[in-house]
Amino acid sequence: MFKLFTANSKTEKILRGYINSRKDIKNKLDKLKENPHRANSAHQLHGKLKGKWACWLGSNIRAIYIIDLKNNFIIIQAIGTHKIY
Repeated sequence: MFKLFTANSKTEKILRGYINSRKDIKNKLDKLKENPHRANSAHQLHGKLKGKWACWLGSNIRAIYIIDLKNNFIIIQAIGTHKIY
């Protein structure tokens, strides 16, 4: 199982806000920790975001993250609507 981190305090604050307002997001984050390559419609990004991953956390909420296989870390870099791309 992977450990979940945020890249900065702004992302942490946004993530906590979503978790507090929508209880289903915590379950989706738990699924992401189990399999960050496949859970929640995860997919690799291209172009300027190449090397990063994105997944769906509910309705119009997306997360952009990096997977560190060496340390079993998921580092969420951005969370929000499609505007984060």
